[in-house]
Amino acid sequence: MFRRTFWFTAGAAAGVWATTKVNRKLRQLTPESLAAQAADKAIETGHKLKDFALDVRAGMVRREAELGGALGLQAPADPELPVQRLYAVEASEPAVTTYRKLPYKSNNRNEDH
Repeated sequence: MFRRTFWFTAGAAAGVWATTKVNRKLRQLTPESLAAQAADKAIETGHKLKDFALDVRAGMVRREAELGGALGLQAPADPELPVQRLYAVEASEPAVTTYRKLPYKSNNRNEDH
């Protein structure tokens, strides 16, 4: 009698454990849960990319300071300010585009020529 009770209890416990495990996995695979997981991963990836960009920027500033010191150049007062870009050709006024009306020409090859 004790054996039957032991195996019955062990089977019931295994069934409850398996049922809860399956239900947890099913809840993880719902569309809402998958969307939330994807959003969390995207945010985490964005933070990692931002940290990487900040590290690269800090390395650039440090290297520019090293090169400026080696070449005897004056470093900018505030490295956070963007460098003014010089363009080879500067437009004095924006270009005005005019359109002319072309004569109508049919692309139908079945017409008489």
